[in-house]
Amino acid sequence: MNKKNLFLVALVLVLLGVYAVYFTNWFRSNHVIQISHTTRPERTRTGESAPRLMFSLGQDYELTEVKVVPLAGWQNNPQTAPLWHLVSDQGSDDINRFAYGEKISGMDPAVEGAMPEPLQPGVKYLLLVTAGKDKGQHPFQIGGSPADVSTNK
Repeated sequence: MNKKNLFLVALVLVLLGVYAVYFTNWFRSNHVIQISHTTRPERTRTGESAPRLMFSLGQDYELTEVKVVPLAGWQNNPQTAPLWHLVSDQGSDDINRFAYGEKISGMDPAVEGAMPEPLQPGVKYLLLVTAGKDKGQHPFQIGGSPADVSTNK
């Protein structure tokens, strides 16, 4: 091989390395999923107004676990029983938003037949989301005063 061919091979290898680092997830450390929520009024079948809690993830993820727990219970015992818990072996369909308690395509309840429990106004909760190696958590509450829902102990 002459110098020109060696240079071209080296250049291709460098460009492949740059591509792998900046445009793939091969060298990425665990990513923190950014989560936000909003509450919107929704009419029930009886005509009453009930809050619909929507979560947004900021980008599409194939979720492998979604769990909502009472914040105080989780701070005392991370194994506290969840109010809503979905799991998936293969990951959900790509999703970037969902409502509390809704069926997420590709996910099933962790306990067969389990239904999401109703959320109480003014109680602080924690949403825990996993998508492969990526994880996120988001404290929230519905109704009541907009108190601090920090996860600090």
